[in-house]
Amino acid sequence: MRPTIGVLALQGDVREHFHALSACDAEPVSVRRAAELDSVDGLVLPGGESTAISKLLEIFELLEPLRARLRAGMPAFGSCAGMILLASEVLDTRPDAQSLSGIDMTVRRNAFGRQVHSFETDLDFAGLDDPLRAVFIRAPWVERVGPDVEVLARVPHTPRPGTVVDADPSAGDPQEAAGRVVAVRQGRVIATSFHPEVTGDLRVHRMFVDSVRESVAAGA
Repeated sequence: MRPTIGVLALQGDVREHFHALSACDAEPVSVRRAAELDSVDGLVLPGGESTAISKLLEIFELLEPLRARLRAGMPAFGSCAGMILLASEVLDTRPDAQSLSGIDMTVRRNAFGRQVHSFETDLDFAGLDDPLRAVFIRAPWVERVGPDVEVLARVPHTPRPGTVVDADPSAGDPQEAAGRVVAVRQGRVIATSFHPEVTGDLRVHRMFVDSVRESVAAGA
């Protein structure tokens, strides 16, 4: 079964998620309107600028319909900015920014620092046999999870071989974030601080697509 999965196409790295979903035998479609949201089996919220996407959700009258679909059990996957949008509480953001409360968690926006603080490392990820390469770009991290939230990955305490930190001399040390939660799941909603759509490793997307298929089969 080839599920129809929307990609919120208001801002951010939409194309990369389209490619990953297609490679996982899903049918990706753009979502910019409530009618388009109504037609999908699940939704990806891409990386980008979370406050801009939040404002655009209001402008395009998608905020409340999306909250309603999440409350009704629609599977969703958010990467980076998408994680911020799915949180129930966001720290270090604008007071007028909106969130979707798709996962019971507190997220700190831009927790790893500015663009020059971007880095790559390998993560142990629950449900995957081998480590996952993770790319962090102005990424958030999770400071609190609710009792029904499963932690899928944390920043390693010891740098993995091949960890790459931006060469800018002002770049931060990823070890300052050692142990921080960077991937979570609650029900059929998954969120990652990092960008699995840019590495060519499809395992997180496959996990999400499988969850969407299960939801469709269950009639959710």
